[in-house]
Amino acid sequence: MADSTSPRLRANAIRALAMDAVQAANSGHPGMPMGMADIAEVLWRDVLKHNPNNPAWADRDRFVLSNGHGSMLLYAVLHLTGYDLGIDDLKAFRQLHSRTPGHPEYAETPGVETTTGPLGQGIANGVGMALAERLLAAEFNLDGHDIVDHHTYVFLGDGCLMEGISHEACSLAGTLGLGKLIALYDDNGISIDGSVDGWFRDDTPARFESYGWQVIRNVDGHDAEAVRAALAKAQAETGKPTLICCKTIIGFGATNAGSADTHGAPLGGDGITAARSTLGWDGEAFEIPEVVRTAWDRREQGAAAEAAWNERLAAYRAAHPDKAAEFERRMAGDLPADLVDKLARLVEDVQANGKKNATRKASQAVLNAIAPGMPELLGGSADLTGSNGTIWKGVEPVTPETVKGQYVNYGVREFGMTAIGNGARLHGGFLPFSGTFLTFSDYARNAVRLAALMRIRNILVYTHDSIGLGEDGPTHQPIEHIGSLRLMPNLDVWRPCDDVETAVAWESALLRQDGPTALALTRQNVEHQPRTAEQLADVRRGAYTLWEPDAEPVAVVIATGSEVELAVAAAQALSAEGTPTRVVSMPCEEVFLRQTPEYQQRVLPAAVTTRVAIEAGSTGTWWRWVGATGAVIGIDSFGVSAPAGDAYQHFDLTTDRITNTVRDLLN
Repeated sequence: MADSTSPRLRANAIRALAMDAVQAANSGHPGMPMGMADIAEVLWRDVLKHNPNNPAWADRDRFVLSNGHGSMLLYAVLHLTGYDLGIDDLKAFRQLHSRTPGHPEYAETPGVETTTGPLGQGIANGVGMALAERLLAAEFNLDGHDIVDHHTYVFLGDGCLMEGISHEACSLAGTLGLGKLIALYDDNGISIDGSVDGWFRDDTPARFESYGWQVIRNVDGHDAEAVRAALAKAQAETGKPTLICCKTIIGFGATNAGSADTHGAPLGGDGITAARSTLGWDGEAFEIPEVVRTAWDRREQGAAAEAAWNERLAAYRAAHPDKAAEFERRMAGDLPADLVDKLARLVEDVQANGKKNATRKASQAVLNAIAPGMPELLGGSADLTGSNGTIWKGVEPVTPETVKGQYVNYGVREFGMTAIGNGARLHGGFLPFSGTFLTFSDYARNAVRLAALMRIRNILVYTHDSIGLGEDGPTHQPIEHIGSLRLMPNLDVWRPCDDVETAVAWESALLRQDGPTALALTRQNVEHQPRTAEQLADVRRGAYTLWEPDAEPVAVVIATGSEVELAVAAAQALSAEGTPTRVVSMPCEEVFLRQTPEYQQRVLPAAVTTRVAIEAGSTGTWWRWVGATGAVIGIDSFGVSAPAGDAYQHFDLTTDRITNTVRDLLN
């Protein structure tokens, strides 16, 4: 073998581990790790600021593997540099309950910053991380005390660049001049179907230059010195993000290198033997020579880097104790000490002084009340700020000239906006929220899914939640959206009926620690509902008895959002005629499902089998609550272009429809 100082030898350790793990699993993608190994060796040994002893160090550089199918590259460098990821973990690649899943998963593997695999979202997360770094630096770096000073590095491939989200996110990154974002493009010309020349002939460097990026072209991705020089040039550019276009050979070292055959399949026993010979790599599977391990180990250097930062933080704490405490609170993800009490008082005040209002406006009122005391809120909208009500009085907008503040105008970029929010949350220091129309949640859906998969906090404000938006017609009227979002694990979906439930929905979203929350809000005004103190407390349980007849109920009407007031009117009419009917408002079924069986039974007694659910959307998810003997009133077609009142009449979403349905069931 070559001597221990050879970059190629160290890179070959990545290639060997990737080959071996994919072969052992009989599944995986060896081509990208083998192709980008030389780039990873330079970055992770010589450039990246990280501490394997503490993957959560606040001022570490962030690394995102956007082309997440090449996960064995990341697992290999984490193992080799000294993270808590042993050789047995690599041997268990892609196996049940292993810490080396098929694609990198946040919170499963130490050192993995985000879940990647759906192509393009990693680079968008990286934009969010770089934005968070820039905003925190602007807020906390004072008087020469730079406690926020790190880069975000992203590996990405042709697939990431073909996905439209890369355009959304990278365009905004260039506009904002995120100079500490450095993306390394694996320009190997190959995807699963073969040479991309048949379907991807974009001038990628020109594309990124048009965004306002620095582009470093035609870097030999197998020349360590060329990669090192490109990274140094990227770091020197502080006013623009940088794309380094690395020419590589997929499956470098394999007999079929440069072909799609190495992309997503094991090399096979003979193929691995041949590759080892070509690379000059001796030894058994998963065996790394000690001299190579020593050359890779970065625990000592990482500990020294963090220790130096801790000294800077201590000096900062001495000079600015309040700011230091605030920084540490923010990076720990802790909420302001007074927030719980402030939210509780707000809910009580809205109940006491509430009024007829659109819930989107009630949502903005909540922001005006609590956002000034929450500097970690990072709001935004996909070019619908006024319609979504996502801005608050006195907030400083993030602009290309300043890149500081708390409000981002994302432009028409729903998917990119959501994934950027995910990245900001993963970076730490911010609690993101963003807005668009509910019907356009479809554009953002896969980023919502990854937030739910990672169980990270991202608040999704979706307004214009029904046919109540009227004249905009079926293209803008969400029908299936609420139901489909409710099917997503770990996502709480709130559809509040009035200003009080809207305040509670925000309270729940802000206090929730284990996943994202979607708020579906009305364009049209809805009635403020009276409640007792007990009912007010029960709103927080996701469903509760909002209106109760004087006699024991024989029927229950369940409703959400703007249909709750129809349900109350119907129940009052039915009860007056001798059919005692309860109204259950269910603003969030996910929260209700987490309540005790005793509470669920108290709200929806099993003995009352005459149940009607009404919601201005698809009926499919409601049968869980009404059962085989109940009925669901909703919309299972697309909407219509008409004023809101006419649209509701057209679909017969009316008080009379509810009362007649209850009567029919009882008869």
